[in-house]
Amino acid sequence: MKTRGASIAACLTIGTLFLTACGSGGDSDAGGDSGPITLKFQSLSDQPAAIAATESIVSDWNEANPDVQVEIVPAGWDGIYDKLITQFNGGAAPDIIHYEAASIVPFAADGYLADLSEYMSDEFRADVPEGILNAVTVDDKVIAYPTELQSYMVFANKTLLDAAGVAIPTGETMTWDEMRAIAQATTKDGTYGLGWGLKSPTAAYMSFAPGFGGTYFEGSGADATLSIGEGEMAVPNLVDAMAFEDRSILPVTLSQTGSETLATFYAGQVAMTIQGSFQAANIATDAPEGFDWIVLPPLEGSEGAQQAANPQTLSVNIDSAHVEESAEFIEFFTQTDNLAALNEADALIPATTSAQEALAAKLGTENGWDVILSSGQHLVSAPYLFVDAYAQWKDTVATPAYQRFLAQEIDADGVATELTTGWEEITK
Repeated sequence: MKTRGASIAACLTIGTLFLTACGSGGDSDAGGDSGPITLKFQSLSDQPAAIAATESIVSDWNEANPDVQVEIVPAGWDGIYDKLITQFNGGAAPDIIHYEAASIVPFAADGYLADLSEYMSDEFRADVPEGILNAVTVDDKVIAYPTELQSYMVFANKTLLDAAGVAIPTGETMTWDEMRAIAQATTKDGTYGLGWGLKSPTAAYMSFAPGFGGTYFEGSGADATLSIGEGEMAVPNLVDAMAFEDRSILPVTLSQTGSETLATFYAGQVAMTIQGSFQAANIATDAPEGFDWIVLPPLEGSEGAQQAANPQTLSVNIDSAHVEESAEFIEFFTQTDNLAALNEADALIPATTSAQEALAAKLGTENGWDVILSSGQHLVSAPYLFVDAYAQWKDTVATPAYQRFLAQEIDADGVATELTTGWEEITK
């Protein structure tokens, strides 16, 4: 095996690392006369409904497989990258690892993840759209099963749109110009047309870039190069124009998280908000009684409605004593009914076509599910998933640069320069 740690060391963020021993695969029971095998499954599910769905799937597996028992090890998304680095380096990584494609690739590149190609069934492989499967394939090795995806959607207060007399888009997609016009029309009487929590804008900007032909990166691994052109700057420039020319974006939301921005949406301070699709579940639960909200069609740029796919994933620790059994559990976990139930709980988009269809048949138009699921047809593989220094560049260069642009401390040329020079400094 290659020397480990080269890629993830490059991505390690500054901070104190602490070891959380959740039991590596090497510590799992050996089975046979000593009792059932125990697989440690580190799950990042943090929504109550998703936690319940995960527990139900694991319970079903454990009941059907008395000789291979799965134990859930709860973990949160905050700080998980650094935690995994410590777990792998300390030999304490779990057997089964829940994460996301954008962050798991460096671990695969450094040899920490098992190749699941031989364990993935032909049925599952055929059920996953090509772009999504590509997102979990590194050097022709499948390093994870994709499970859930999000898209960015426009949620709207229908009462405010009706009051402004705007035509609500009903097509398969909606152009950014249409959304901008609605925002302008609904900005009046103390209400803004749009609230967009852009405290950490990089993920959203990069997700929308394919709709304008933007890729950011060419190549992969340590040889990737960064290019910032019209496609990459299209959405940042649109935000700038809406915020400071149209003045149709509530200014405070530019420095808020998406969740914080929802409060202004519920209060009627903004007519629309761009959020991850998962927020549909929170809006359905938390919105005031009588709040009439809808999900508008996926946003379409000059090249289409494509968004970068960054699926949540399930991988297997290569040092697990039970790689095959772990892969068998993941196959079970990703069965159609299981993925449909999990994604319904998380208000996300299943990674398989069959689970998308099952969810669509069950939910219909409830809470905008038909529109959210339709956006899954526009998800494409993202070049940044396979770039070694992406995580470091995103956190230490891109996000601060975009924040300075949102604060009007630098102009469009300035942010492009900071993005490229920062990349050069990291990779030189």
